[in-house]
Amino acid sequence: MIQLKTDEQIDKIRKSCHLTADMFNTLIPKIKAGMSTKDVDDLFKHYIISHGGTPAWYHEDFPGAVCISINDEVIHGVPSKKRIIKDGDLVSLDVGIDLDGYISDTTHSILIGNVKPEVKKLHEVTKQCLQAAIDACVVGNRISDISNAVYEIAQANGYGVVYDFCGHGVGLEVHEDPSVPNCPFSGKNPRIKPGMVLALEPMINLGVPEVEVAEDGWTILTADGKVSCHEEHTVAVFEDHTEVLTDLNYCGKSVLN
Repeated sequence: MIQLKTDEQIDKIRKSCHLTADMFNTLIPKIKAGMSTKDVDDLFKHYIISHGGTPAWYHEDFPGAVCISINDEVIHGVPSKKRIIKDGDLVSLDVGIDLDGYISDTTHSILIGNVKPEVKKLHEVTKQCLQAAIDACVVGNRISDISNAVYEIAQANGYGVVYDFCGHGVGLEVHEDPSVPNCPFSGKNPRIKPGMVLALEPMINLGVPEVEVAEDGWTILTADGKVSCHEEHTVAVFEDHTEVLTDLNYCGKSVLN
């Protein structure tokens, strides 16, 4: 069942999202080659807890505050002292904060040092896919309009769109209805309504769309070993606009309907 949020609930979700945005603005410049993904996880965990929040992924028993996925790791990369960030890596940082019971969810992929041109392009196109998803997420459209907007851009660039995982409702729980696929789908296709809070998250692969699960039971890998990129924002839908709650420049940021 889709939980439409009240303005009061959205205001509290917004506070969680703004804390998440502030955290990324503070910590992204500190992430360097030579750090372990456990080092990065410790930075984020300390920030979240010191600002009165709880890592949202703890609700789902994930072994870390951040899903840190590198190169062919699509999502759910487990922080480790042995996993070292290197020059040329694409690193996806997927973080949620529970702030007084209200959940934010966002992902930013960052490029470390001298990244190959094809990876830079994948990164840029994935951001374009996310923006297209946001632009399509307005009252009166359907979830499929979001999905098609992402898929068309990725396909035009020859990329694989991950279909085994997708966006979702968020705000009161980590994962809520509806599912928001990044490619055409069959089945339930609800209309977008005021009060929806959605995590829109294109996962775009340089190669094939298929993925597989790593031995740790969490990390999702591209089936062909090629690089994947993940970008995500939490948005709130209003009658006359859609607000990007987790935008890093969040003051007044919205999409007009």
